[in-house]
Amino acid sequence: MSRNDALRAARLRAGWRTIEAAATAITEHGQQLLDDHQFTVSSRTWRRWEGDRPGWPAEETAIVIHDALGRWPEDLGFTTPPGWIRPEHHEEEQVRRQTFASVTAAALVAGPVAPQHVDPALIDYFQQQLEGHYRADMFLGPHDLIGTVSAQYQLIDKLVRSAKGETRPGLLRVGAAYAALVGWLYQDAGDMDGAAFWRGVTQEIAMRSRDPHLIGYSLVNQAQVRTDLGDGHAVVDLCEAALDDADQLVPKVRIMAMQQQAHGASLTGDRDLVDHLIDRADLLLPRADDDLPWGNACRRTPGYLEVQRATCYGRLGLGEEAGALWSQVLAIVPETARRDRGVYMARQATAAAAAREPDQAVEIARTVATIAVETRSARMRRELVTLERAMRPWQDAPVGRDLAEILEPVTERG
Repeated sequence: MSRNDALRAARLRAGWRTIEAAATAITEHGQQLLDDHQFTVSSRTWRRWEGDRPGWPAEETAIVIHDALGRWPEDLGFTTPPGWIRPEHHEEEQVRRQTFASVTAAALVAGPVAPQHVDPALIDYFQQQLEGHYRADMFLGPHDLIGTVSAQYQLIDKLVRSAKGETRPGLLRVGAAYAALVGWLYQDAGDMDGAAFWRGVTQEIAMRSRDPHLIGYSLVNQAQVRTDLGDGHAVVDLCEAALDDADQLVPKVRIMAMQQQAHGASLTGDRDLVDHLIDRADLLLPRADDDLPWGNACRRTPGYLEVQRATCYGRLGLGEEAGALWSQVLAIVPETARRDRGVYMARQATAAAAAREPDQAVEIARTVATIAVETRSARMRRELVTLERAMRPWQDAPVGRDLAEILEPVTERG
C-alpha cells in the first residue's frame, strides 16, 4: 500500500514522531488558532491522511495544517479538489503589513529632524562598531543582530541630515555599509522581502555617496539576493554592471563581483565560466589590501574563493569535486565560526549524497542539525532542505529514516 510520504516527512520535521502525537498536536494548534475548542483531528483521520487515499480536509482544517506545518495541503500529498483556491485572510495580510513596517521602519524615518552638531570622529566610531558586528554575525547568526544594526543605521541616517562638509559623505559611506549588513542579516534569516528592501537602501545610499567602490559593492549585494532567488541571468547582469568600470574599483570589489558572477554562471549550468571567474578573482586576492571597513569577507573568511567554487560545483551536481573542496575548506574554518561551518557542512553533506555516499551525508547532517537549531539560520535550513531532496533515493532505506529523525528539530518555521 502506498503512503503519503510528504505529510509523513512534514510530521517528522515538526517533531511529531507518531500519528497519535500528530493528531494531538494539530488538534491543540487548531483550537488555539481558530479559538474553537470543538476543533478535533483524530488519530484515525491522520492515519487516513498518510495513506494512499488522503482525501481533502475541510477549509478550516487546511488553514490549521498550513499554519502548523508551513505548507498547504496540496503540497503535502492531499488530493486537490477541482476549483480549490488557497484562502486569503485579512489577519494574514495584517501580519504581512506589520512585518514589512518593522523591516522598513529604520530606513523610512520622516524628516526633517532637529539640527545638531555632528563631529567627524563619529565616522571612525561607526566604522569600528561595524567590524564588531561582522564578527558577532559569525558567532550569533542574524536574529540577535538585526535590531541592533538597523537601529544604528537609523542613527546614522539622522546624523547625515545634519552633517556638513566632508563629514556628510563620510557618514553616507558608512551608512551604506550598515544598510548592506542589515540586508545580509535579513537574507540569512530567510526574509527575502526584507533583504531586497535593504539591498535597495544600500544602493540608494551608495549612489548618494558618489563612491564608485560602494556602488559596485551595492550591485553585488543585489546579485546576492538574485542568487538566492535562483535567477542566474540577473546575477550575471548585475555583476557585469559592477565590473563595467573595473579599473576604477579596488581589488576586493572586483573579487566580490567575479565570485558572485560565478554563482550566476553555476545557476545557468556554465562550469567553464565558473572556473574562469574564480581563477581570475584568485589572482587579485593578494592585492585586496585597502583599509575600507566593509566587504572584507574575502580577507576574513578562510578559503573564501574555494568556498565559492565548492558551492558552485555543488549547484552544478559535481558531488565528488565539491566534496573534496569542502573537506579542504572545513579543515581551516575555525570551530568558533559555527554558522558558516554549519552552512558549509550542509553543502558537504549534499555533495556526499550526490556522490552516492548517503551514510557519510547523514553523519555530517547530525552536526549540522544541532548548529541549525542554535543559530536559527534560514540559509542553513534551506541547505538541509536541499540535502533532503538529494537523499530521496534512500528515503525508504534505514539511512533515509535516520536522516528524517536527525532533522526533526529543524522545522521550516525555525
